[in-house]
Amino acid sequence: MNLLEVRDLAVRFRIDETTTLDAVKGISFDVPVRSTVALVGESGSGKSVTALSVMGLLPKENASVSPSSRILYRGRELLTVGSSEMQKLRGAEIAMIFQEPMSSLNPVFTVGFQIGEVLRKHLGISGRALRDRAVELLSEVGIPEPQNRLEAYPFQLSGGQQQRVMIAMAIACEPKLLIADEPTTALDVTVQRQIMDLIAGLQERHEMAMLFITHDLALVSEIADHVVVMRDGEIREQAAASQLFRDPRDAYTRALLACRPPRERRPQRLPVIDDFLTGKGPPGGERRRGLTGGEPALLEARGLAKSFYFREGFFRSRELKAVKGASFRIAKGKTLGVVGESGSGKTTVALLVARLHQATGGEVRFEGRDLLAIDAREAMPYKRRIQIVFQNPYASLNPRFTVAQILTEPLLIHGIGADDGERRAMAGELLRKVGLPPESLEKYPHEFSGGQRQRIAIARALTLRPELLICDESVSALDVSVQAQLLNLLQDLQDEYAMSYLFISHDLAVVRYMADEV
Repeated sequence: MNLLEVRDLAVRFRIDETTTLDAVKGISFDVPVRSTVALVGESGSGKSVTALSVMGLLPKENASVSPSSRILYRGRELLTVGSSEMQKLRGAEIAMIFQEPMSSLNPVFTVGFQIGEVLRKHLGISGRALRDRAVELLSEVGIPEPQNRLEAYPFQLSGGQQQRVMIAMAIACEPKLLIADEPTTALDVTVQRQIMDLIAGLQERHEMAMLFITHDLALVSEIADHVVVMRDGEIREQAAASQLFRDPRDAYTRALLACRPPRERRPQRLPVIDDFLTGKGPPGGERRRGLTGGEPALLEARGLAKSFYFREGFFRSRELKAVKGASFRIAKGKTLGVVGESGSGKTTVALLVARLHQATGGEVRFEGRDLLAIDAREAMPYKRRIQIVFQNPYASLNPRFTVAQILTEPLLIHGIGADDGERRAMAGELLRKVGLPPESLEKYPHEFSGGQRQRIAIARALTLRPELLICDESVSALDVSVQAQLLNLLQDLQDEYAMSYLFISHDLAVVRYMADEV
């Protein structure tokens, strides 16, 4: 028996008065009761648009669904149901975990208030019972010190912890259908396993079905009963998970399976989708890794420490030691990998090195000079030499700027390029390098998928050709093919310009491929 049936779903977006985009092109699939169906494909393939169509969350001002399309939930047609009825279904029976928690969580409300809002609206819980249920949910998704975290704001949590709060909100009412749009992207492998075990337990207890959207094929092979592979708004292949991984029929599916960095070796270049679709096959050659011990140091951190303070009552405050005496060295032209669970202090270390947080103690020496001991004016030249790619591209890109403005602003600030035309040409070339078409220059961040936004963030960091690039989970939100393209790009830049990387990730396969030292 099917809980959800999608038939001939076609979604079109109006870009401007004369241009339209067919994001989804007549796809059909089913989600049976108590099963997990994985929707797999590259960013921009229509996966998230399909999920938003089921939830009734497509923007009415520029999105249209074909009249012949049908979405049936327990036999009810969702595309024609009234808005008040759809509101009752959303959250209570059909819930969604969104891809980017920082853009989905309200920054001005505490975590406890936002979880409580779901419980009040759909279950009518209030008072002490509401607080107890909120604490129970935070504990269930692995948030440490859940009582204290109720009073925290989203910006006070790590990216992985924000995603766990989103999951807690989604499962609060124990829905029958859970739509998970890249729910474990920002999580380290330990918490990823914890979350997937949690969702599996909920499925078993409450007969819950799941539409699982992801680019992580390793995860799909473990949790999915059925797999639907999408590309350019169309379904290329769908089959039982065991059959698809054992004997993929479509060339595109075979290419997706081959694009992950291998654990047993380090190829010169990672294969990308086009290598397989054009019949070239994967590139050959091995890349040497490691340090000889004689490389000059570009940056050296000694005893780096950072504490945050939380108010408790009127007169007391609580200290949270995020970084405790971290010391490391980054050699010129080499990559230092930093691995750890979410909340372990990886991002805080990156922000301290980039002078975006004020350190509590320690020093960061860049070519022998302590960056933490100089004032803002003296630090200005170093901003060009040290750039960072943030974990959440939607939060780090200005929503009111076009891509052209985002990419040319650093060039303008640092006096690079003779005029606007030259700077615009440089921006277009950077977009090409990260795999985006030149017409993207005139678009705004909200018009791109999560993976495409991350590519823009990487292009912005590369505008100044820094000597040290800090990559904070910079490829974790990307599908395997684009991830391979960008890792190849980072390698090319390192080979060409002898750049150094501080590479932060929870993906051990990616760190093994990229890092000289961990």
